Amino acid sequence: MALKTNRIESIDILRGVVMVIMALDHVRDYFHYGAFFSDPTNLETTTPILFFTRFITHYCAPVFVFLAGTSAFLYGSKKTKTELFKFLLTRGLWLILLEIVVNNLIWKFDLSYSRVILQVIWAIGFSMVVLSFLIYLPKKVLLAIGLIIVFGHNALDGIVRNGNSLIDNVWYILHQPNFIPFGNNNDIGVFYPVLPWIGLMALGYCLGQLYTKDFNIDIRKKWLIILGTGSITLFFILRGINVYGDLVPWTVQKDTTYTVLSFFNLTKYPPSLTYILITIGPALLFLYNIETVKNKLTDFFLVFGRVPLFYYFLHVLVIHVLAIIGILIFGGNWQDMILTKEVFANAKLLNYGYSLFIVYLVWTGVIFLLYPFCKKYMIYKAENKSKWWLSYL
Repeated sequence: MALKTNRIESIDILRGVVMVIMALDHVRDYFHYGAFFSDPTNLETTTPILFFTRFITHYCAPVFVFLAGTSAFLYGSKKTKTELFKFLLTRGLWLILLEIVVNNLIWKFDLSYSRVILQVIWAIGFSMVVLSFLIYLPKKVLLAIGLIIVFGHNALDGIVRNGNSLIDNVWYILHQPNFIPFGNNNDIGVFYPVLPWIGLMALGYCLGQLYTKDFNIDIRKKWLIILGTGSITLFFILRGINVYGDLVPWTVQKDTTYTVLSFFNLTKYPPSLTYILITIGPALLFLYNIETVKNKLTDFFLVFGRVPLFYYFLHVLVIHVLAIIGILIFGGNWQDMILTKEVFANAKLLNYGYSLFIVYLVWTGVIFLLYPFCKKYMIYKAENKSKWWLSYL
């Protein structure tokens, strides 16, 4: 069934690819042995295949945020500045609300909200709110702000705060991951400090100019390959110099393989300059190469890329439910999968989990399970463009 749409397929295909990959990371979170209490990028305990499994999913959040900025520009190209401002502001606030209320519930099933985690949906929402004001600036000024934030925020890495004052909490929200206490022994985990994400979304917004209706395709592809190869080249230069661009420098390890892993062991929380360069660079080259490609595989990814929010919440819910079913089948305590603070404090899931093979098997199953639901919703959205509320879902 051919759907009439003005959406740019290459952008939706890229978004779909990273969202499919994202599910791999979330399946690993719920299914891999020891995942709740171990870091797959810890070079003391990881394996090359486990490290790769985590590294490949690093592309998801930055590409998702970057393309959210691009989509905002394209949406605004058909609207007035005031209409775009209202949309970005209200959708940003809506996403923050969804992160706190809905996303935390389906990730944890903890009705007490003992620990609220602010993740990528929060980062996108907060960045959209900020972008709603930035769009009134001249485009060159907005581009400069985005570049200054992305390239300069690592200069702030040395500022470390440990208190619970207002200034401390604001700093945690902006740049330093930490927990903010609230209520009776509850807390908020700021996993996605927003400052670099704001800069990245601003740059994605600026990229949208390359995708306006009358923009020359050859010039767009030229810019994509220049920016893509330039980002990757700059990554290797900065990471090789090993002085600036990431909170943790790489070091020589026990062998060549683990030294390479150290080189690519980049800081995500918050996303370092080198992290952004090596994720956005290949994404731009992907856009360059996928521009005129259309086949069954691209159509498959296109489905997920056109219903990102629907897919995100649905896939987390399904993965969490499957994890509970797995515990029931193998004789564990399913209540341990109600992820309260107490579960983590008592390390109840320390010895829980399955092999990496099972992780990949479950991931594949989840993607094919969700595909028909996402496709039906994609068609529904395309056939009901007049329903304004669909742009918020």
